[in-house]
Formats: sequence, C-alpha cells, structure tokens
Amino acid sequence: MAPFSLMTASVSLLAKSFNVFSCTSSLARCTGVLPAVFINSVKCLTSQASGPPKRPLNGYMRYVLQQQPVMTRQNPEIKSVDIIRKIAQQWRTLSPEEKRPFEEASLRAREQFKVDLQRYQAQLTPAQVQQQALEKRQRMAKRKAIRKKRELTILGKPKRPRSPFNIFMSEHFEEARGTTTQAKMKSLLEDWKNMFSHQKQVYTQLAEDDKIRYKNEMKSWEEHMVEIGREDLIRDQTLSAKKKPAAKTPAARKGTKKAKAVKKAGATTKSNTTRKTTKSISTKTVRSPKKT
Repeated sequence: MAPFSLMTASVSLLAKSFNVFSCTSSLARCTGVLPAVFINSVKCLTSQASGPPKRPLNGYMRYVLQQQPVMTRQNPEIKSVDIIRKIAQQWRTLSPEEKRPFEEASLRAREQFKVDLQRYQAQLTPAQVQQQALEKRQRMAKRKAIRKKRELTILGKPKRPRSPFNIFMSEHFEEARGTTTQAKMKSLLEDWKNMFSHQKQVYTQLAEDDKIRYKNEMKSWEEHMVEIGREDLIRDQTLSAKKKPAAKTPAARKGTKKAKAVKKAGATTKSNTTRKTTKSISTKTVRSPKKT
C-alpha cells in the first residue's frame, strides 16, 4: 500500500476532479465493494488525449476513488484526512476476493498503458525524444532537491542568514503599501532605496549579527552530523578547512627560521671543510714525486 501522505495528496486531487460517480442505495455501506462496471469507469484516468499516457492507478487507489464519495456523503462533518484513514482501514480488512476486482482492473490498465506508451513513443521525432529526456532529468533533479531540503529540515539545519533588506522587509511588511504581496514587496523595495545610509546601518548590523548566529549554529550542527555519520551533509569549505594544516604561531615561525639558519650554516661549514680536505690531499699528491 502506498504511503499515507502520498495517498492523501493523490486522492484529494483526483476526487475533486472526478466526483461524478453514481452509486446505488445498496452501495451506501462503507464496507461494500463496488462492482466491476464502476471500477472500469476509472480507466479514463490512465490515458490522455494529448501528450504521453499517464500511469494507471493501483488497486488501492481505485478503491479509494470509489469509496471516497460514499464516505463523504455519509460523514460530511469528517475531514478528508480522516475519511482517507477510514478507507485505508477498510482496505486492510478486505479479503483477497474483495480486492481482486480492483487489482485486476489495475493490471489491465497497466497492460494498456504499456501499449499506449509504445504507440506514443513511436510517433516522436528525435528532437522530441531529446526534449523529453531533458525534461525528465529536470524533474528528477527538482525532486531530488526537494527531498534533500526536506531531509535537512528534519535534521535541523540552521537557516541561512538574512540580508539587511530581508530584515527590513519582515519588520515593515504588514504596514507596507499595496494590497497584494507583490505590490507590498515593490513598495518596500522603493522605501529601502530611498533610505539614508545611517538608517540602513541598523539593519546592516542586525544582518551581521545574524551571520554570527548562522556561523555558530552551523559549526555545532556539522559537528553533530559527524557524530551521527552524516559527513556527506558537511559543506565543502568546512572539509577543506579541516584538511589544511594548522597555522603556526609567530614564535613557532621564528623557531623554524632559526633552525633553518643553523642548518644552513652547518651545511656551509661542512662544505668548506670538505673543500680544504680535498685541496690538502691533492697538494700532497702533487708534492710526493719530488721527494722520490
């Protein structure tokens, strides 16, 4: 069975668009299962006159679409979420024989979907195929970004610091001129541009304080992510800062320079001694024939 949140969103949209099913008096019971003639009427949801065919609904979603109008008429005071919950409970209590009509209808719709999809793809030009592939990648990237944002929100990632104008806008949005959000934002932008520098300084300082808040909260949050094994969520700049060696203090740099100087002086002395020894040996070698 599909996740409850996905089922709720899908059913709410589909039930608003297709609230035209007629039910007899014998179908008024909540636990009843509608005959196959009503199940097949959902077939129009699996195809589209223009554009690619839509994926068919599974057996559970078909059951929800059939039972939702009945439950709404019987319980007008209950919220849609509670109605979906009741229908989900009914579906779990159904026997395999009662579920079979919906599952068989879903299976037939899937087979028809494959045929329609092949027919649709066969009439596409190469340019259209490339365009569809591009749109699919964009949709997948958007979904991935939404999932990642939702995950970061659940993990408690701190909010980014606000700019001076954002702080000004949040404080004066209610009394701003205009009736729509866009008009108010436009008027606030004009007011911001007409403000003097000393008037903006207050919001600039608040923005600087917010940057400090964000920096401290991000440091604590990233340390917590390391503790729970989510290093993949740490920023690249934080990782690169950890890889860099720690900066040396002035005293350490001075000691290093002194050690290098001593080492260089020792190397020079050793080189001079080597030259003198070599010169002495060569002199003795030249003088030895005269003695003979």
